[in-house]
Amino acid sequence: MGHMKVTVLVENTVGVPLGLLSEWGLSMLLDFGDERILFDTGEQGSVIPNAQALGLDLKQVDRVVLSHGHYDHTGGLLKLLQHRGKVPVYAHPDLFASHYGRGFNGQGEQYLGVPFRLERLESAGAQFHWHSDPVELRPGLWLSGEIPRHTAYERIDDRLIAFRDGEAAQDNIIDDFSLFYVTDTGLVVVLGCAHSGLVNIVEHAKRLTGEKRVRAVIGGTHLGPANPEQQEKTIDYLRALDLACLAPNHCTGLGMLTRLAAEFPRQFTWATAGNVLEF
Repeated sequence: MGHMKVTVLVENTVGVPLGLLSEWGLSMLLDFGDERILFDTGEQGSVIPNAQALGLDLKQVDRVVLSHGHYDHTGGLLKLLQHRGKVPVYAHPDLFASHYGRGFNGQGEQYLGVPFRLERLESAGAQFHWHSDPVELRPGLWLSGEIPRHTAYERIDDRLIAFRDGEAAQDNIIDDFSLFYVTDTGLVVVLGCAHSGLVNIVEHAKRLTGEKRVRAVIGGTHLGPANPEQQEKTIDYLRALDLACLAPNHCTGLGMLTRLAAEFPRQFTWATAGNVLEF
């Protein structure tokens, strides 16, 4: 397999002194040499100036993949489209579902979904490709499709709700996607927010690709808001993987990032805005 360079364009924190902006969100550029894929777009549109500050031209983005329909992963999409023009966008058919939250910072119900209408994004150049099943986007690079949920202790954040027929229910976020890249030394798993559970996602990656070795896990793990049992069992699971690189960010939370940095001193890598990882 070839070479993949991952540049974190948007994250909650900035890790390099280059005048980048941070925002509550996530966007990572995957560069394969002959193709560039943008995974998520952050919240505010900082993805554009940040890329420019890092010497990257987002007009050269070939495809966009959206991990799920929360605002902090899709909010920068309109600005990207206005900058880039027509581009294929891969997402789950439930991207525009009624994603709500309740009780964040003592707040009541608030809309957390895509901040634009589908028609607005299509008018700006988004060519949506809807997938529920896995797709091989290029040799060795898989879009996860819906993640089967087998792990008993992995639960979705109960503050995330959806409305069905006017009734609030747990939001299952079935639109939660990850990317899996098969390298000669094992799998690189790229997470958006891991709402499906990190263990469910990695196990699905192994089954889907037939590659049992896991080399790297990058992105939002959602371990910060998880309950203590899920946190402990997931750390045990990560220990058993024999990773070369663990680069969590975004919804992992600062407390959990600190803990993971201590638990995995050799493998842990910061993945804040401006950081680059090569595989």
